[in-house]
Amino acid sequence: MTDHPEPVSGIVLDETVVYTLTELGRASGLGADYLIEMVEVGILDPAGGEEGRWCFTGRSVLRLQAALRLQRDLGVNPQGAALALDLLDELSDLRQRADILERQLSG
Repeated sequence: MTDHPEPVSGIVLDETVVYTLTELGRASGLGADYLIEMVEVGILDPAGGEEGRWCFTGRSVLRLQAALRLQRDLGVNPQGAALALDLLDELSDLRQRADILERQLSG
């Protein structure tokens, strides 16, 4: 992949909204081939098994936005963006766990 499209912009108002590959492409302005590559490298993790039945959540849109920013601003390749996003997710989970434990200990 040589071109880095501009990040998807907007606000996800409802995490329960589900997009098909076509709808995500339409909403993001990105082509299906590019989105499929994002699935292959682990940036997007669709539900639904096979490609024709893929469903993407609002979380997918947020990860896609972040990946595109990493690619545009830092020159990170898609695989590096996937790794960075996974590490950021893990960090967020660990912070939430630490907060819960802190509240339990102080409460």
